[in-house]
Amino acid sequence: MRRVGSAANEHYRSLLRLFASARERRRSGRILLDGLHLVESYVQSRGPPEEVVVSESGSHSAEIASWIATWGRRTTLTVVPDALLAKLTSVEAPSGIVAVVVQPVARRAADPESDAVLLDGLQDPGNVGSILRSAAAAGFAQVLLSADCAQAWSPKTLRAAMGAHFRLAIHEACDLAAFLGGYRGRALVTAPDALTSVFDAQIDGPLAWVFGHEGQGVRAALLDATPARVRIPMPGGSESLNVAAAAAICLFETVRRRLADPSRVAPDGLGGPQRRRRAVTWTGGG
Repeated sequence: MRRVGSAANEHYRSLLRLFASARERRRSGRILLDGLHLVESYVQSRGPPEEVVVSESGSHSAEIASWIATWGRRTTLTVVPDALLAKLTSVEAPSGIVAVVVQPVARRAADPESDAVLLDGLQDPGNVGSILRSAAAAGFAQVLLSADCAQAWSPKTLRAAMGAHFRLAIHEACDLAAFLGGYRGRALVTAPDALTSVFDAQIDGPLAWVFGHEGQGVRAALLDATPARVRIPMPGGSESLNVAAAAAICLFETVRRRLADPSRVAPDGLGGPQRRRRAVTWTGGG
């Protein structure tokens, strides 16, 4: 067990850089996971983290103490004062535990025959994380982000996604138009002036849902590459929906249709061959 008591400690300073700097995360290939839920989600899919940092009060928490008793010998354990751990988290009431892990990378290139979610220029890490969470829950196993999106592996995005990262193939800095140019399924984008409701749209086979910038929407080049446009009816008179809410509606309308009609086939989200699903339950992109 390592104990760190000073903010001047070089190891602690390296943790601060991981928390604050996207450049440092890219350089090191490592990220910080904030909170026991994220740590446990990582362990379930990848095994024990490289390092776990707990606050002095957090080490006395029953849940954290139980986790340390199970996994503590398989990782490096660092204990810091509460005030130092508070600087490694973006929440007002820190959970008492963060972990250092190697950033997962997609094992394969984006698959042009599988369900996909494309994010074009989203700026809010919370929106990106919420959409990742909805995508994973809906069975869409691959997500592509344009180069100007909020970083998928930032602390705020990770917290908003609640562990969804570890069930997805995430591709950052993608040329979304090029991907759609070779996509062998149906691509759809929401647009307020679309004539077709999302609840009436043709939804079958592999699908690529495209969602755009919070204020400007999907850029023109992608709109041109996505001829199938749908609108979300809003009888209450609102002008628009938050992009994360809109994405959840579209993704789970896809789930609803496929559960109702299992002949609407979705391919293997891991890049394998398409398989006919005989059961009513749809496993989507994964």
